[in-house]
Amino acid sequence: MSEAQEFVAPDRLGPVLLRPVRAGNGFEEALEQILQVVRLGLVPHGERLPAERELADRLGVSRVTLREVLKVLQDQGLVEARRGRYGGTFVRRRPEVAGSRLEDELRRRIEKVDIEDTLRFREVLEVGAAGLCAAHGLGDERRERLRAALEATRDAPLTDYRQVDTLLHLTLAELCGSPSLAAQYAAVRATVNDLLGCIPLLVRNLEHSQEQHEALVEAVLEGDADGAREVMREHCAGTAALLRGFIA
Repeated sequence: MSEAQEFVAPDRLGPVLLRPVRAGNGFEEALEQILQVVRLGLVPHGERLPAERELADRLGVSRVTLREVLKVLQDQGLVEARRGRYGGTFVRRRPEVAGSRLEDELRRRIEKVDIEDTLRFREVLEVGAAGLCAAHGLGDERRERLRAALEATRDAPLTDYRQVDTLLHLTLAELCGSPSLAAQYAAVRATVNDLLGCIPLLVRNLEHSQEQHEALVEAVLEGDADGAREVMREHCAGTAALLRGFIA
């Protein structure tokens, strides 16, 4: 076995970088961590990532979820799968031009934004709006508006998903009864969307996001304020994990 084919020494990928993910956002947080490992160069070009079993154990995710994460990395040209006795998932050497336009644009936009402040502020507003809607209750007309916004996300083609996703979140902010919160949310969401537009649409992430939307609306309509806040908190954390992964 050549030196390039050997497994990475465990201390290079210590517990700070590969750690068990939280249950709510397994795919997104696992993707964030492995993206960080690859983009930080902790596994050099041409070397192999730890075996699937080891990665899944260290991240606390199923092999199915891990394979979905690795498929995203392959689609982005960051890793390649090799078969055979010395097979595995290897970090690819990316051509200089593959610091693609989207990545360059994402970095340019990040320079103008305090990303952590933006993500925290978004979470505060979203969690607050969800809790207020559930705690205060919604009248029939407002309940129908929320249901209609959710329904639109179910039927949207992939290319339109972020637009209808945004409309669902804006609807929830408007229905919470605080025009000031709604206005602040619209502004911060515009910043988040500006960043999201520079990363790929990941089907697994959108499926998970949709599951959270369903649970969120259900909690709001049932008047479960604690449940609505918790679902929204996890939902925001998933988006934050994706952005941090691609930004690292």
